[in-house]
Amino acid sequence: MPRLTETDGLTDLQRDILRAVGSDVAAIRTAARPDGDDYLISGQKMWLTNGASANLVALLARTPGLFPAGNGPDAGRTHRNLTAFLIEKDSGFGPTRPGLTVPGKIAKMGYKGIDTTELILDQCRVSAARVLGERPGQGFYQMMDGIEVGRVNVAARACGVAHRAFELAIGYAQQRQAFGKPIAQHQAIEFKLAEMGTKVVAAHQMMVLAARRKDEGGQSDLEAGMAKYLASEYAKEVVEDALRIHGGYGYSQEYEIERLYRDVPMLLIGEGTAEIQKMIIGRRLLDRFAVV
Repeated sequence: MPRLTETDGLTDLQRDILRAVGSDVAAIRTAARPDGDDYLISGQKMWLTNGASANLVALLARTPGLFPAGNGPDAGRTHRNLTAFLIEKDSGFGPTRPGLTVPGKIAKMGYKGIDTTELILDQCRVSAARVLGERPGQGFYQMMDGIEVGRVNVAARACGVAHRAFELAIGYAQQRQAFGKPIAQHQAIEFKLAEMGTKVVAAHQMMVLAARRKDEGGQSDLEAGMAKYLASEYAKEVVEDALRIHGGYGYSQEYEIERLYRDVPMLLIGEGTAEIQKMIIGRRLLDRFAVV
């Protein structure tokens, strides 16, 4: 029997995501070791959204031994060694259950309205009944189920940030006077507002297209990738132009645009960078328009 490779049995999207994270899923060091009817989990989880206030945490951990790394027929399929756990804990910082500690908030540039933390596990005992779906080794596939929805979600957030930045810019431009008239009446600012408004509408339409495609139940990785890429890049550009229109006031915390300027970079990173999106988009386009 031929040796299975890391990507055998995966869909095209799953293969691309696996390659995008370096194919080295074994680099996940958090490990869950069976112990009777329980697992003992040790390791660290980073970038836990609302990690202090949450009472339930979804954790991806290695469960070694399901697919060994030797030369057998299943060797090399390290992504099959990942298991998702649903772990209950108390809210707050410090020890929140035996073996599980939330040290404190991660200091971030933006998105300060939610706490982002790390999670440290030291022989944390978790019942086997807390395995998501009660099927060990399915963590990678369960994670993949949320990829497309997550990208549409980030695209929607980017559309909201861009729309708010445009509102602030066009309002300020009609109030701020320079050389005897509102700066909105100067052609340089007028052109900039035209570009910003067009980007806001284009990003929103792409996001709605991707959401409808996903809602219909069809494969939407191409549309979701396009929406996430376009909306986040346009949001960055619109927010920066809005800050420029505000001039020195845009750099002041007194004005809302300063917060948007700090928040928008997260949208460029969350659910995959622009480079990952372009890789997936390009491969899907080649599949769809393949010359036979």
